[in-house]
Amino acid sequence: MAYLEPADYANYGLPAGTTADWITAATALINRYCRRLDLNIMQYVERLRVVSGARTVLLSYLPLAPLAPATSALVALEGRYTKPRRGEFPFEPLAEIAAAFALPGQWAAIDAGLADADPNTGELTLPWNVFGLPYNEVRVTYTAGLAVIGDDVKSACAQIVRNAQATPALNAKRTKIDTMWVDYFSSSLIDETVQALLNPYVANRLG
Repeated sequence: MAYLEPADYANYGLPAGTTADWITAATALINRYCRRLDLNIMQYVERLRVVSGARTVLLSYLPLAPLAPATSALVALEGRYTKPRRGEFPFEPLAEIAAAFALPGQWAAIDAGLADADPNTGELTLPWNVFGLPYNEVRVTYTAGLAVIGDDVKSACAQIVRNAQATPALNAKRTKIDTMWVDYFSSSLIDETVQALLNPYVANRLG
């Protein structure tokens, strides 16, 4: 989905005659820079390591936002234990109990309603386990993105188009703008102004 509609062009300094392929190419560059398929709300699944002694992990895609009709951005949460190294458990007999019941390596459902997630930072705090066993790894299914594309993203999209139209190699008369051709010039098209507008939406991890 393009981040600018024809009705937006005048408000963001683009000529009314700007063709849709410029906007499509700029949208593709924004998604690539932000390391995601789309800035609209989408569902993601991440498998994350939990640092020994910690109960928090950092989700990659921001901001966390529920996808209607859901009221929470957390869709599902699972955790598992691995066989700990000596000294990792605060109470060593727990490790023996976990091993006796074949817990290491098994995924267990966690009540997502008991977890706490900061929508702006992506920090997810896991609930305490009833047995007191720390999770080594979690698998999180969640939704993140923008319910409404804001002025910052629209301004970035328009700025990329202006930068492209001001670049001689791209300003030649073409029947269609090739996205890969535009991507070749991405380092100059995504200038410092565009980066400042988009940085809040760049994924924390590659992938």
